[in-house]
Amino acid sequence: MSKATQSAQDALLSLATAWGRLERRLDASLSNVRGISFAEYRILQVLATAPDGRASRVDLATAVGLTPSGVTRALRPLEKIRVVTTQRSDRDARLALASLTKAGRELYDDASGVVDDVLGLVLRRVDKKKPTLSDVLEELSFET
Repeated sequence: MSKATQSAQDALLSLATAWGRLERRLDASLSNVRGISFAEYRILQVLATAPDGRASRVDLATAVGLTPSGVTRALRPLEKIRVVTTQRSDRDARLALASLTKAGRELYDDASGVVDDVLGLVLRRVDKKKPTLSDVLEELSFET
């Protein structure tokens, strides 16, 4: 294997490790403070920023990197706690649009503060005025 290929693989693995650790931090913080996972937060974020406040399961799946059936499974607990509603199309039984409820918007806003706090902690620990991606990855590679 060439040095360039090895270097690229090392960078990819470093990124994957850093992302995994950041995701675990976000999961723990969101779960402790708001009772949702980071994956659920990502779904809420897509719905909160959707142009008309609604998104199909296929659109959600594309945005968060799940399958449509994975989104269906992820939406069930959010529907159960009444932060997301789903409207089925009268014309197409396969089409269902999810949207945030008022409680869902409040949960998303609160959870966004938690996400901002976690990211702020990471960035404050990077000792530069304009951190590079590699600075942030290096910080994330260490458990705290």
